[in-house]
Amino acid sequence: MNTALSSETLPTLGAPQLPDEPLFVVEAHEGGLHVNLKDLWAYRELLYFLVWRDVKIRYKQTLLGAAWAIIQPLLTMLIFTLIFGKVARIDSNGIPYPLFAYAALLPWTFFANAITTSGNSIVGSAHLITKVYFPRQIIPVAAVCAGLVDLAVAFPMLVVLMLYYHTGLTWNVLLLPPLVLLTTLLATGVGMWLSAINVKYRDVKFAIPFVVQIWMYLSPVAYPSSVVPAKWRIYYSFNPFVGIIEGYRAALFGRAPDWSAIGISFVLTLGFLGYAAYQFRKMERNFADII
Repeated sequence: MNTALSSETLPTLGAPQLPDEPLFVVEAHEGGLHVNLKDLWAYRELLYFLVWRDVKIRYKQTLLGAAWAIIQPLLTMLIFTLIFGKVARIDSNGIPYPLFAYAALLPWTFFANAITTSGNSIVGSAHLITKVYFPRQIIPVAAVCAGLVDLAVAFPMLVVLMLYYHTGLTWNVLLLPPLVLLTTLLATGVGMWLSAINVKYRDVKFAIPFVVQIWMYLSPVAYPSSVVPAKWRIYYSFNPFVGIIEGYRAALFGRAPDWSAIGISFVLTLGFLGYAAYQFRKMERNFADII
């Protein structure tokens, strides 16, 4: 006797049986600031791999290799010395102008390169995002951390310049590690925010170089912040890189740190990092669909 089976009781032969619930859902976290350090730590080996991948790609098939990390701030310092030091005669507060400029160009070059590479990092890693899940924040963070290698390579040239100009170090040099960390956090926040926006609006890729150039001239890289009139200086300090650069110069040249400017930079950096992390987590759910 033949018994008819309905399609409800007999599954289609050869068709894979999908689970009722998705295996993993990427969604924005509710609430305020969420940097998700736990995920970053859990995937630390992937972070390490991506950092070295970015370093290797950056200098692949180049004649000078990592020497470009020194050449870029060094050549910029020479141009600034000629234009601002010799022609415009910008006051460098008693510090030899080449040393004055290089001390600011060192963190600035790291920051500018970090936000440029991290801002384009998500779009550049589309082949990874569409194939496998991992915390997407790792990609812009890795791009920033790769820039720390360039910073370490370029730093000995600063030591050479300080020896040449007979400039000794003081206990203020202990400020350098916190300042490097603060610069890294600011670059991470800006780069993470730009990378998320860049997925939806590809104009960001073209806007980043202009933003970097304008930001440099709004920061005391080629000139000291003392040239800004006193009544405007508090507003000028709301550029978070003002306190950072002046902090580097204070740490290297034994000057009294401007704690108010550094404090403003610290608060703005943490605030923007939290905002960027929140916006990134909010937008990453759609990365694989629109990238």
